[in-house]
Amino acid sequence: MLKIAIDAMGGDFGPEPIIEGLVAALKKNNNFTAIAVGKKDELLPLIPQIFLSRIEILDTDDVISMSDSATDALKRKESTIYKAIELVREGNADAVVSAGHSGASMSLATLRIGRIKGVNRPAIATLMPTSENQNTLVLDVGANVDSDAKNLFEFAIMGQIYAQYVLRLDEPIVGLLSNGEEDSKGNEVTKEAYKLLSKIPNFAGNVEGSDIFKGTVDVVVCDGFVGNILLKTAEGVADTIGKIIKKNLKRSLISIAGAVLMRKVFKNLKVRVDYAEYGGAPLLGVKAPVIIAHGKSNPKAIQNAIFQAINAASSNLDTIIEQRLAKYSNNQEIN
Repeated sequence: MLKIAIDAMGGDFGPEPIIEGLVAALKKNNNFTAIAVGKKDELLPLIPQIFLSRIEILDTDDVISMSDSATDALKRKESTIYKAIELVREGNADAVVSAGHSGASMSLATLRIGRIKGVNRPAIATLMPTSENQNTLVLDVGANVDSDAKNLFEFAIMGQIYAQYVLRLDEPIVGLLSNGEEDSKGNEVTKEAYKLLSKIPNFAGNVEGSDIFKGTVDVVVCDGFVGNILLKTAEGVADTIGKIIKKNLKRSLISIAGAVLMRKVFKNLKVRVDYAEYGGAPLLGVKAPVIIAHGKSNPKAIQNAIFQAINAASSNLDTIIEQRLAKYSNNQEIN
């Protein structure tokens, strides 16, 4: 049975939504147990008696806040995220979920759990909604502000494998984010990356930003600087569109009738763009699943982050990524 380590204190709203989301996940899935890392006197009252046999509490009271430096995480060995990561490193848990300091989570996971052989830099992946009934996996969205062509090649392999084995997509198509579809477009890094990615099965070539939301490809690769700007821009646009719609709905019989008819449409749209539907962003490239949830995660987001961790832990991703990287790196003679 899988065991998931939970940083129970890391979110913006304290342990309540995290434990509520954990309990919701336990209700729906009987095939895992959890270790909640945090202040026992705060966590215990939040756990229903019936679930105490499936939730172990690892007591610690140090929490790395969002204002703390990620570099301090290695020194604070009693912190919740450090202890959660150590549970995975020592083989006492199969995956970790945290809504806390993302920089601390990334640093500790990379240094304590370790990178998969062949991976130079882990990447954060996230799902973006499309106009089709699907999503686009985008990576990197923040782990690396500077990436070279080899890094982008690794991101492509890892993203394709995650899409295939966790998202259950058949033969995922990969695109390289650029400023035009032609292979001559892009900067020196993306042009070099294009050459490396061209030998990967189902590589569709360059894609533009609009293709992400059209669902043209299943996986889009970019460096973390560009990817993070893309992510924040998309979140801002979705929020602004919602506000514009609300502001411009006039109080008339026609608009009220239209609003009633469109309610279901808007509800479906909200589901598509709501991060809670996906739960969190996987850190790909480390030896065990690490899911980084949003700091403002509600119980639904935590529940789905846990489900994502379970799916990843059940998929033997590290071995598949190592084998695939070795195969294509040797074929392409990457230096």
